Amino acid sequence: MVITDIVQLSVGIALHVVSYAFPSINVAVCCVLLMIASFTSMNTPLNLAGMAVERYIAICNPLRHAQICTVRRTYILIALIWSVGAIPGLADLFIVLVLRPLSFFYSSVLCYHKSAFFTSVHENKNRVAHTLYMSFVWLTLIYTYLRVLLTAKSASTDPVSARKARNTILLHGAQLLLCMLAYISPTVDMTLMLYYPQYRAHLLFLTYLISYVMPRVLSPLIYGVRDEKFCRYMKDYWLCARCRRKVTPQAFTAAK
Repeated sequence: MVITDIVQLSVGIALHVVSYAFPSINVAVCCVLLMIASFTSMNTPLNLAGMAVERYIAICNPLRHAQICTVRRTYILIALIWSVGAIPGLADLFIVLVLRPLSFFYSSVLCYHKSAFFTSVHENKNRVAHTLYMSFVWLTLIYTYLRVLLTAKSASTDPVSARKARNTILLHGAQLLLCMLAYISPTVDMTLMLYYPQYRAHLLFLTYLISYVMPRVLSPLIYGVRDEKFCRYMKDYWLCARCRRKVTPQAFTAAK
């Protein structure tokens, strides 16, 4: 998930830098960048579903967790997530190849999704794909949360582990809600650009920060704070930093 978020943010920031430097770029290059961004954007909710299933197995089937969640199966799951996440982006490219002439790929456009993939077929495809993906992920999160909640009430389950698993799944739900902002951002972009066309680049970057960057900042922030070793090291670092600020050169000389 971290690698996916890094790729998505890198491509997204590159697109915004390009939009500032070059108002229009080649359509073929734009399509490649948009497809990479689409792959990684669709991977994020699927990663959340996979992580929720892993927590469900750890709590509800602890004796079989080591047998089910092996390294080999983890790699298979990652490959499956990337394959399924690539389907909407490849479908966008296929629709353009069918409905647009090849000369379209030699033209130049402002590189964002609506300018490259702008047909009514794309809108219908996006609506169906987003509904299917989000429905699958939400059902997975709700099912795993309820099963963990019921299992936590049994006497044989470690209450601390069960509580951590429930909190993890709830955090995944919060991340998914933030990820869903990306599905309304194109509509918000078009509406705002109708009223403020002179601030097009600024509006696109602002909605990108809110709908794409914020959900991906949440994961490393939360998991970093929840990690005991990392949290302890951060506390030691800040305490040492405060001590260094308090010990001024004048105070050090006076102490000597």
